[in-house]
Amino acid sequence: MIEITNEQIFLTVVEAGSFKGAAESLAMDPSLISRRVASLEKRLNVKLMERSTKQSTPTEQGQRYYQGLKTLFEEKQVLESIVCGSANVPTGHLKVAAPHDFGVEFVMQVLECMADHYPKLTVELVLGSQYENLQTQGIDVAVRIGELPDSSLICRRIGNVPRVLVASKGYIARYGEPTTVAQLDNHHFIFYAKSHMNEPIKIGNQSIVLKGKFVANSVSAIRQMVMNDQGMHIGPIWAFKKEIMQGNLVKVLPQERFTSSPLHALYVSRAYVPAKVRVFIDALIEKYGSGEFD
Repeated sequence: MIEITNEQIFLTVVEAGSFKGAAESLAMDPSLISRRVASLEKRLNVKLMERSTKQSTPTEQGQRYYQGLKTLFEEKQVLESIVCGSANVPTGHLKVAAPHDFGVEFVMQVLECMADHYPKLTVELVLGSQYENLQTQGIDVAVRIGELPDSSLICRRIGNVPRVLVASKGYIARYGEPTTVAQLDNHHFIFYAKSHMNEPIKIGNQSIVLKGKFVANSVSAIRQMVMNDQGMHIGPIWAFKKEIMQGNLVKVLPQERFTSSPLHALYVSRAYVPAKVRVFIDALIEKYGSGEFD
């Protein structure tokens, strides 16, 4: 049986967010986890973790130690893979972050396929819409839709996500169906993010600021609100395709072009990119990159 080092335990505590979470992950007693990290702190003569009953976070020095230690372990793993001739075979634990509905619809299929093909690989899908600090949360790859902020992360373009303007028949019966972009000023919209409420949006060659009362960072929740006649929404075609085909939702301004959202895979810059990361991104591109997510 291979002994788990204090350094590995520390990495697990940081990534799990608590000593209890690390204990569950490693199948060890929480008190033993705490003693092992304390022993590491004593050896280094520095406090690595801020402890609390529910959550534990690394100190500034602890965060620096975590990032360096994580890089060393990954490079060691890659080196051993090269020596053993398995550098191109995904192994270990692959942790992927993706927007909730998109992750369920598209990313999960790729991860399931990888888990089936690579017996020494375990996978974890973290669903959410925020830009995570990949290193501190132990995330290998983040799949993101939309324009990206400046970042030190490496990104690869996967494809485009076409968008459409939709409304329910009930909403149109109550407020009327706009036939020009300018008429959208008289309508109610549902937004995916609060920032979208005040951002000008470009439709064709025109720009307009939309108005509305509702914000929800879930495509499925937005779809339900649109179905409930609460407003119109500009969102991904794939999320509304079924309802449009069934006649439950209407494509508004079908003659206009709505800008597609770019789709990227983000990962931390490092000397060696693990096979699990490379294979996952390549699989995404192979499955979806030839077309658009519609």
